[in-house]
This record gives sequence, structure tokens and C-alpha cells, in this order.
Amino acid sequence: MTDLLGGPPLRSVPRNAGQVDPVTVEVIRNAFLSIARQMNKNLFRSAYTPIIYEMKDCSVGIFDREGRLLGQSPGLPMFLGNLELGIAVTTEAIGGPDAYRPGDVYMVNDPYLVGSHTYDVNVFSPIFLDGRLIGFGATKAHWLDIGAKEAGRPVDTTEIYQEGYRFGPTAVYRAGEPVREVIDYITRNSRLPRSVWGDLHAQIAACRTGEHQLAALHERFGADDVERAAEQIFAQCEHLDREAVRAVPDGVYRAAAHMDSGGPGLPPVEVCTAVSIEGDRMTIDLTGSSGPTRGPVNSPMPGTLAGARLAFKCLINPNVPVTGGTFRNLEVTAPENTVFNVSEPHGTIYYYPPLGLMIDLVIRALADVLPDEVVAGQTADPMNVTFVGRREDGSQFVTADATAVGWGASSRADGANGMINYGAGDLKNIPVEVVETKYPLMVRRYGLREGSGGMGKHRGGLGIVREYETLADGMDLTLWLERSQVPAWGLHGGRPGAPTCGALTVDGATEAVLKTPPRRLPAHSVLVVETGGGGGYGDPRERDPEEVADDLADGYYTAWQDVEQ
Repeated sequence: MTDLLGGPPLRSVPRNAGQVDPVTVEVIRNAFLSIARQMNKNLFRSAYTPIIYEMKDCSVGIFDREGRLLGQSPGLPMFLGNLELGIAVTTEAIGGPDAYRPGDVYMVNDPYLVGSHTYDVNVFSPIFLDGRLIGFGATKAHWLDIGAKEAGRPVDTTEIYQEGYRFGPTAVYRAGEPVREVIDYITRNSRLPRSVWGDLHAQIAACRTGEHQLAALHERFGADDVERAAEQIFAQCEHLDREAVRAVPDGVYRAAAHMDSGGPGLPPVEVCTAVSIEGDRMTIDLTGSSGPTRGPVNSPMPGTLAGARLAFKCLINPNVPVTGGTFRNLEVTAPENTVFNVSEPHGTIYYYPPLGLMIDLVIRALADVLPDEVVAGQTADPMNVTFVGRREDGSQFVTADATAVGWGASSRADGANGMINYGAGDLKNIPVEVVETKYPLMVRRYGLREGSGGMGKHRGGLGIVREYETLADGMDLTLWLERSQVPAWGLHGGRPGAPTCGALTVDGATEAVLKTPPRRLPAHSVLVVETGGGGGYGDPRERDPEEVADDLADGYYTAWQDVEQ
């Protein structure tokens, strides 16, 4: 087996009985992270669709034999926040860890079991060394089509059965051999069979990378030292989390707001957060939030858990990597009659918008007691733009664009311009060159949205403007834009950012658009998406005059006084 890190073994370094010495622990910690990064790279290299190899709509992690996180690579926090659940529910379903065999690969995408929506597919494999289970390599990635009632990402589903195939724990490979019936079902029921086949096997390739490299790490240091080091890492992470929460004054801190709607024609969605601090423990309680929507804007509890963990991590030791020891002092409460704890048959395609608002509200709730850790509001939404159509050769395509927003300012700095929402983390935009090469679309304009950042001593980040023109007849547009009514708020005297808006021009007539079920467009239709800016922090009158001059010179504002106060 190839040595993962190179160099001689470090087993001769002195250490206390029963403990791995700190130097070796740090080497092993970095090795876990290195394994995850290499898994991620191989997933990107192998993927068939731009949503993975360009947008990076995926995440990976390496886990110990009990399914506890050892290391993860940058990816979507909403995936990483509960990636272990695919392992846990499968282990339970097959009768325990002894049922795994070398070469096995499992998948699961049931949102009620693992969170998010049916398009996000968990694929993982057990890792063995000398016949002994030592861990798991796990991935989660967005597939472009899983047989939903419409291609793309429908905004008007009313139940989970309209949202494509839903797998509980399912073997894709057994002992190294493909389960052909399952793979046939996956490809036969997708409009993009080649893409889903390729992306599935790209995830498997990432898992195999984890298998090889974790086994190499165990061979180098020995299983006992690797496992002891992991326990020490878990304990350290838990200690740091408890210490950080203990520094927050005890109390109950609240914040509430609402989404524009739960989907086209549906009422607003209320989100209520209560953050309780008691000693070294934090509880996030979502009691009082709206009940399940009639549309696809619902989150099962596993997704809500991931969102709450992200909110926690934004404020509590954000620079310490997440492991199996993180979040042990966090409790999440979401009553079953809320949008945050739904069950079958409620739809979940747009599970994230209420979670994004919840994350923003947790930060807002703690703004007075953690003034130097919080940021002002962001529009906290994916802002999805999807086009579906056919190429000249008759093949179908599905685009997927999650549009960037402005981030809120902090006590120390301006908000970042044109960044993806909290939950998407490492997600990227699809480059204009890729869009225009692969699809009959022209991106006529792409840049920062002037004046969209909320004013303050530190200004909010600017949202973006992205303008598309269709170059072929018969393309279907599905659009999801949110936070037009409750823009990103300012903090401590800062002003709110500009709200989200959109406009669609068809045959010379222009109309405002936000949430649009699939709509057939003629060639040369034009869509303009303007995402919201982040909130400002502090009194705008205290902004450094040189920074104001820089804002004006950069074209961020036409005049500081002209921005709405």
C-alpha cells in the first residue's frame, strides 16, 4: 500500500500511556483532511455534469467505523451537516455493521431520512483493512434529473411523489459487483441517463479513493493509534465548543421574519427562532414557525439539523474543522407541525429557503451578545434559475444556476460582494463560457448590482445582476427568487440591503417575476435576475470618507446620499 504522507513512521515519538502524542495526532488530523480533499478532487474530475464539476454542488467526508466524521473537504455545509446520516440509516437497515462487505456501495436519497431533496444523492462505501471494517467514504451530490414530474427543479410540486425516485438504503454494488437492476432503474427513469450514470460512478470513484487512502493511513500508524487519535480529536473539538458557548451569557434570544411565499400563489412562511444558552449548551428552538406548506418549501428534520449546525458553526469556533466531536452541545427542536419537521407526503424540493432564513435569524438573535462574531443579514437563498430544452441533435439539457447574493457586513469589515448563500458554502457559479458553449443561451450581462449593499460604517456586500437571452425556441424556464419583501437587515444602525427582483421580457413585453413554474419561451426572450445585497453594520455616518470615495470610484454607488436610508 502506498504511504499516504511519505517519510518514516512516527510511532517512536514518546507519549503517555493510552494517548497518542500531540505531534502524531496533528499529522493524523491533517491526513484525514487530505483524504477528503483528494476524494473531492476525484469527484470533480470524474463527474459528467457541470453542476458537479463546475458548480461543485457536492460534498465528501471520511468517517470512522462508527460513522463519526474524521475529515471533510470544502463543499456544501448543508450536505456536510448530516452526511453521516446515510451511513447510520443504512447500517440500521441492513442489520448492523457486520453486514457490510468489501466492495459494497450504497446509496440513499430519501429526504425524510437524510435531508435536503431527492436530487441530492448520498453514495458511500465501507472501508476494510485485513477483513476488518475501519471506516466509510461518503459523498453527496446533486443529480440533474431523477424522474420528477418536470425536468429541472419544479417549483409547483404538491407532494413528494412528484419529485422523482426516492431511495431508502439501497445497494448499488455488492462485493465489487454492480447491482445491475438498480443501476438500470436509475438510468431508465431519468431524462438524462448518461449524466446520472456518470455522476453516480464519479461518486463511487471518490469513495474508492477514500477506501485506498484511509487503509494506507491505518497501515502506516496502526489501527489503534489512528482510532485513539480520532478520539482525542473528537474530545478536543467538544471541549472547544463547550468552552465557546459557556462564554455567551445565559439567556433566551429570539428573532423572527418571513419568506415571501411557500411557492407560486402560496402565503408567506413565518420563521421563528429562539436560541437558548444554558452553561455550555445551546438549544435552537423553531416553535412558532409556519406549518408545512402545500408546495415544495418544506424541510424534514435531518435537513433542519444540518441548517442548525451551520448556524451554530457560523458563531462557535468557525475556524476549527468539524469532526465527530462537534455539535455535541447543540440541541435542535422543531415541532412536527412546522415547516422544519415534515414527513411524507410533503414535498421538499425547495427545502433550503426556510433554512437559509433560519440561519440568518439565529445570527441576528445573538447580535447583541456576540457583536464581534455576527454579520448583518444576507438574502440567504439559492436564487435558482433553470432552463430546460433540446439541442439540435435532439438531446435534452437541463441547466442549473444558483445565483450569488451580497453578504452582510460585520463589526470589522464590509460584506462580501457576489457570494453564494450560507448553506451552499463552496458552491461556484457556472462560468459564462460554459453556459454559452453547452446550451443555446447568451449571458448578456453579469456583474455587481450597483447600490444594492446596505449602507453602514461597514457597508453590505453587493448582490449581482445576471441577464440571459434564449437563442432557441421552446425552452422552459423555471425560476425561484426569494426575499423581495424582507431584504437583508442591517445591524447596530446599519441599513438593509436592496431586495431581490427579476424581470422577464417576452416578445417585447416585460413583467416582474419571482417564482415561476415551467414556462415555455420563444427565442430571444430575456431574463434579468437582480439578487439582494447584504445589510450594513453600524451608523453610515461613521464610515471612513476614504472608503466612501473608494465605493464611488468603484461604481458600487452613484452617490452615498442617494441610496435609500
